[in-house]
Amino acid sequence: MNTTEILRGFEEITEHYIQELEGFSMEQLKRQPGENEWSLGQMYQHLINAALYMQLANAERCLTPEGNDAISAGEKTEVGAAIFGQGSFPPVRIQVPPSPQYTPQQPESKEQLVEGLKSVVRRMNEIAPKLENVPLHHTVAHPRFGGLTAEEWFRLVEMHYRHHLLQKDRLKQALLLNA
Repeated sequence: MNTTEILRGFEEITEHYIQELEGFSMEQLKRQPGENEWSLGQMYQHLINAALYMQLANAERCLTPEGNDAISAGEKTEVGAAIFGQGSFPPVRIQVPPSPQYTPQQPESKEQLVEGLKSVVRRMNEIAPKLENVPLHHTVAHPRFGGLTAEEWFRLVEMHYRHHLLQKDRLKQALLLNA
């Protein structure tokens, strides 16, 4: 996929997430199906925060490498090469133990989530035109995937949102079963 296709797909997925929000009350968005499981609202927060503060921030680092210690010519790991080769995460559930630095906060309002999602779309639209002609040796390391270029970090946002559609559907089902 080229940058335009990635952006178009991302905008469609984001619109889907926004439309889905309308069908939930704040109480439902904050309800956790289990003690160590995220609520729908926390999942939305995770998507927004990962995109803004990790994925797009690292894409920007690749775009402006001067004086940035994070830039290297690092290679992708075997896992990273496989995921980017297939264009998506495997459809498996990934669980990380709860922690203050990783577990997202509960949202304050639906408006906060909608604005967060829209701010990611704005950032994606700002970064997309800058991705042409970026040297491929400008990479920033992902903890699991190894060195990623600006375009790969950009692409990761869409892949991540797509991956979490499975979690959204699972959490939505849990809400319907416990209604």
